[in-house]
Amino acid sequence: MVINRHRLSKRTDLADIHTISKDNLAHEVKVAKSLCGDLSKNAVINLKVLIHRHKISFIEGDLLYLDNKWYVTHSGLLRLAERRHCAGIHVRPVLKSCDPTNLRWVFRAAVYKSRSCKGFLGYGDADPSNVSPLVHGAEMRVAETRAVNRALRKAYGIGICSVEEIGFAARKAPQPANGNGNFGGRTVRDRLCQLIRQHHLDAAAVKSYATFFCGVKALRDATREQVEKDRSALLCQLNSYGNSNAGAA
Repeated sequence: MVINRHRLSKRTDLADIHTISKDNLAHEVKVAKSLCGDLSKNAVINLKVLIHRHKISFIEGDLLYLDNKWYVTHSGLLRLAERRHCAGIHVRPVLKSCDPTNLRWVFRAAVYKSRSCKGFLGYGDADPSNVSPLVHGAEMRVAETRAVNRALRKAYGIGICSVEEIGFAARKAPQPANGNGNFGGRTVRDRLCQLIRQHHLDAAAVKSYATFFCGVKALRDATREQVEKDRSALLCQLNSYGNSNAGAA
């Protein structure tokens, strides 16, 4: 297995941050704080380093902040590969490790940065125990995505994990702030619109964050059952963002 090893010091990254447009960087941080709550100083620094080093964007959906950690997304990795003119990605199942009867799949992915590249390998597995209930039955596709993500992260020196790689249990939904579960009676749409207006957010970024919670590619693809199941967690998270920013003001 070929592993890409980057040894860029944090001091070097921070010293080079000024080369990024200050307005763009400030906007990225502002939107991140609005959607993710009161980010710590280290979280903000890490966000700036990621944006500078890999030219990725929180606003475009390349990054997510969960449990006080930054995660890169599958779409963000694919856009990065496109910008770097990736020569190709080869994916295949590892049949000896797969168990279709129990919906367990293992895939191997190889990323080729150029025609002469020997390939950067990554493996991904998925089964009903480590994927969201919303995608049960799609474990094979999840495993393929995870394998591709790991290979891309190795190829382009992305040190943080991708959100698709973490198990469903790691995505802990917050509890209702008022204890009664009704979150003030507001709908998801009302809360999203309020946050967008209040903090001058990018509507597409907010929508992308909402779709992540619902476990779908687009909100229009969510069934009523899916929306009702995840609505409370999403509303609680949005309410916490609003409260955090109100306190900061």
